[in-house]
Amino acid sequence: MGKKSFLAMRRDEEMASDLLASDFQDVTVAAKKLANHAIKLGGSGFVTTFLQWIAAFAAIYLLILDRTNWKTNILTGLLIPYIFFTLPSILFNLFRGEVGKWIAFVAVILRLFFPKRFPDWLEMPGALILLIVVAPSLFASTIRNDWIGVAICLVIACYLLQEHIRASGGFRNSFTKAHGISNTAGIVLLFVYPAWALLTDLL
Repeated sequence: MGKKSFLAMRRDEEMASDLLASDFQDVTVAAKKLANHAIKLGGSGFVTTFLQWIAAFAAIYLLILDRTNWKTNILTGLLIPYIFFTLPSILFNLFRGEVGKWIAFVAVILRLFFPKRFPDWLEMPGALILLIVVAPSLFASTIRNDWIGVAICLVIACYLLQEHIRASGGFRNSFTKAHGISNTAGIVLLFVYPAWALLTDLL
């Protein structure tokens, strides 16, 4: 009697274990499907656009830091093509149209005829507007909306991060020195959009 009940309990435990393993496999498959659907949804919609806005504003934030208190020897001019490739279409089309042409025109006039009244901190934004206005459609339409533009952004982010770490005297210093955390966080945010966009393109 005791042996039969022991065998029955053993069988019940094995069945429960098999059911648990089966449920775990079902949950794993469902999680994978959910991740794939999320990536596909993000690749074509809201998530990618949202990350693009974050990346563009992170680059603008770093550009402002460079003009104010960052003051580094890093080639921060690379932020201009990065912003060019990541600027959301609404803003890009606005600056590529008449608004951008007028801003570029005024900037060129000020730079040519009133150089003393043209502040240094306007050099980079002026260059960005000029780049957006005069860029050939090969760059403004084709490469900008293709994986090539995303790959360029990823290369720029990698270069700026390793240069920032080197200029800070190591990885630890880049997070502990004055303004180090904000600068490093801004550079790390540059990875968000291109990494996600390349991932969704591959999948």
